[in-house]
Amino acid sequence: MTFKRPYGAGLAALAVGLFAATAAYAEPTVNKGDNAWMLTSTVLVLLMTIPGLALFYGGLVRTKNMLSVLMQVFYTVCIVTILWALYGYSLAFTGGSDFIGGFSKAFLMGVTPDSKAATFSVDANITELIYICFQMTFAAITPALIVGAFAERMKFAAVALFIPLWVTLIYFPIAHMVWYWAGPDAITDAAKALAAAGDEAAKKAAQAKLDEVMADAGWIFKKGAIDFAGGTVVHINAGIAGLVGALLIGKRTGYGKELMAPHSLTMSMIGASLLWVGWFGFNAGSNLEASGGAALAMTNSFVATAAAALAWMFAEWIVRGHPSMLGVISGAVAGLVAVTPAAGYAGPMGAIVLGLVVGVVCLFFCTIVKNSLGYDDSLDVFGVHCIGGIVGALGTGILVNPALGGTGVMDYVTGKVGDYDFMAQMTSQVWGVCTTLVWSGIGSAILYKVVDVIVGLRVSVEVEREGLDLTDHTERAYNM
Repeated sequence: MTFKRPYGAGLAALAVGLFAATAAYAEPTVNKGDNAWMLTSTVLVLLMTIPGLALFYGGLVRTKNMLSVLMQVFYTVCIVTILWALYGYSLAFTGGSDFIGGFSKAFLMGVTPDSKAATFSVDANITELIYICFQMTFAAITPALIVGAFAERMKFAAVALFIPLWVTLIYFPIAHMVWYWAGPDAITDAAKALAAAGDEAAKKAAQAKLDEVMADAGWIFKKGAIDFAGGTVVHINAGIAGLVGALLIGKRTGYGKELMAPHSLTMSMIGASLLWVGWFGFNAGSNLEASGGAALAMTNSFVATAAAALAWMFAEWIVRGHPSMLGVISGAVAGLVAVTPAAGYAGPMGAIVLGLVVGVVCLFFCTIVKNSLGYDDSLDVFGVHCIGGIVGALGTGILVNPALGGTGVMDYVTGKVGDYDFMAQMTSQVWGVCTTLVWSGIGSAILYKVVDVIVGLRVSVEVEREGLDLTDHTERAYNM
């Protein structure tokens, strides 16, 4: 979601247009094919959350808590959708400061069916309402990921309060910091004006305008961190919030002493499969255009996922003596997480390597590290999403290198792909990772404490033993 790379003749055309002082400005156009692809991608991302994530998580908990997880995920989608329309989109994707946007588009003011949103190509836009809905699905799935960390023991009232607070104070600022920028049209327009300036005074004014446009971006974006579809914004963000919640809420009653096996791996396999299908909207849709960049992101989402699933399966087979269904679907999700920031930057062979690495690393964190430290992250939100997101974010900084089959990063001012600098890019990636960990980690801890004071975080031991389905919702997942 941060850059788009023109290829071949397209790059040459951009360079010519960028520095042609006599070129007339063309109003950005909306391509119906791009619009159709983004409509499809938006629906695919919703599919990831409901039913995909809901079934994946629901199958992993015990029967008595199945409905509680489904309810928490479904509620999250509904509440975030409303908040996004009221003020979330404006806070995330308008100018304001380095850390948060403003209220110029609160209540979707000024947005009409004819409004346009920039893509990553000059003079190519999509309908703004489609972009709003696409980003809305990202905002919805991110806090929904968190509920897996404290599943089976948190009050629904606490979830109902925590989610809107978290998405407002944690997600919207992170999305702004990582993904907000002025866009290619504004940058190339300012660069054209600078190239056309005739005298020193005009050049100085044009340079000041270009500097102003370049400064109109989020803090992490300006640090140079690249995140194609949400390694930091979605996965590290949710993963560290989940770990903090699991630590503050405490372990499930009987954890480590009683069997807490998934009640339906069949459901979880269906959910994981829907996640993989929907993830093509997540990753390939983040290209914002139905072009070669989307095809690259789709290819990487195939191969990295398969590689991670196989890596987890074979590593588990070697270590534990058997391959498991839970392991292979967990590995697939880890692969999807890791390739998310790299989907539009890495080459397919790099994506395979990334998948192989993350499958083993996430298995290690979900077993050895988790057991050694003794924390109860119910559905391994930290071990898969936070750790997988960190591997992916740092791996993106390596795999974007054209010498390794990557695309490089487009410099819209010069009109060409910039030179790759390993240390500079990795430093930028570390900035993105660490900022997200600190902002979400500390911020989430504060929010959990606030919620605990207001409504209390955890159900009683008696309620937990009976199950949240009956106690919170007076329903059963199965009546047989």
